[in-house]
Amino acid sequence: MKASVKWAGVAASAALAVTAYGVAMSDDRPPRLTAVDAQNVAHAQAALAAGRQTFRYDTFGDEAFWGGMLRLHDAIKGSRFGGVGAGVSPAAALAVGLKVDVDALPAALQQQLRHGKVNLGDPAVTLDLLRLDAVVGVTGFFDAKRNLTSIGIQCALCHSRVDDSFAPGIGHRLDGWANRDLDVGAIVGLSPDLGPVAAVLGVDEPTVRKVLASWGPGRFDAELFLDGQAFRPDGLTASTLIPPAFGLAGVNLHTWTGWGSVTHWNAFVANLEMHGKGTFYDPRLADAARFPVAARNGFDNVRNEPDLVSPKLPDLHFYQLAIPAPQPPAGSFDAAAAARGQVLFDGKARCATCHVPPTFTEPGWNMHTAQEIGVDDFQANRAPDVRYRTSPLKGLWTHSKGGFYHDGRFATLHDVVDHYNAHFALALTQNEERDLVEYLKSL
Repeated sequence: MKASVKWAGVAASAALAVTAYGVAMSDDRPPRLTAVDAQNVAHAQAALAAGRQTFRYDTFGDEAFWGGMLRLHDAIKGSRFGGVGAGVSPAAALAVGLKVDVDALPAALQQQLRHGKVNLGDPAVTLDLLRLDAVVGVTGFFDAKRNLTSIGIQCALCHSRVDDSFAPGIGHRLDGWANRDLDVGAIVGLSPDLGPVAAVLGVDEPTVRKVLASWGPGRFDAELFLDGQAFRPDGLTASTLIPPAFGLAGVNLHTWTGWGSVTHWNAFVANLEMHGKGTFYDPRLADAARFPVAARNGFDNVRNEPDLVSPKLPDLHFYQLAIPAPQPPAGSFDAAAAARGQVLFDGKARCATCHVPPTFTEPGWNMHTAQEIGVDDFQANRAPDVRYRTSPLKGLWTHSKGGFYHDGRFATLHDVVDHYNAHFALALTQNEERDLVEYLKSL
């Protein structure tokens, strides 16, 4: 009895001490922040805002390439406005997957759009949208006379969509969502001069245009500018699906084949794919046998002054890690079946062995050989570790268009589950496979 009283007194004293130091409050008041805590919060808020700005609007100086070298802006404005060709109308832009940020549109323009008083077939309207900074992931540069003089791109071009709340392709931004409507190849293929790309690859312009046309919506081939392999041995495009950029907190390696962390890939893309002006170092790319294009062009060690990329990487990283995977829409999956599927995911189907909750990838080095997962090794062989990453599963429902896996080889989630059922001899019944799919849809 005395021991019980003694321990009760100790517990009460500990509770009072915890409260006094602001660690926890019995009446649910928030803990008091120290000066250091407040400093950390202020830093986080500033980094979040700066990273969002970079993700959405920073070109890293890449307009020198897209406008200055490829003259993509001339194709956009057309001969009527001093460029070449017919120009790109809003309707044509939307057709190749470009998106419009409704929050950048003045109220008067929104009203005109609602009442059909805007000619979406007129390239002049595209120029107006660029002046408003309303085209997601694209920045137009204009002179004092409001003439389009160059064009640049941002991270948001491939890794943002809109919610279509105003109209298809027009709505509020959804940062981090893979734009599986975006036909990167078709857009780049509009450039009047693809000579600089041909020179990097060591081929002629018609070959470049053929490769770009082979990609299709929602696809891009980052490794093309490293190894020059435009097609798989079976003749299909070597491009891969654009991945989402949300739900990355706690995830080790980024990209389908695990080239590196989020910051590695941000630097890689900003410098080598977007053609920004920064610093990038990866000695693996000096291997002329594996990466002949990269080695020939010195992509293993890129230096620019001033460096317009490196100072932006920390805040960009912070913002990307802050973007959560979106919750599935209400009614988009069978809740009862999903509950059964979760039991299978953690148990009989053995999915959680690799897709460990809550990140749904492996803590640590989340990589596997092609043989382990039962697919060919073509894409894995294009990366240094010759493996595939265990992709995080949250938000799968947002990027189902184009299929699943790095190359979209599985058209549906059922096809994915069926593949693993056979590969690992799981003996899942058809009903169990359906339940497992419903759980995947619920993540």
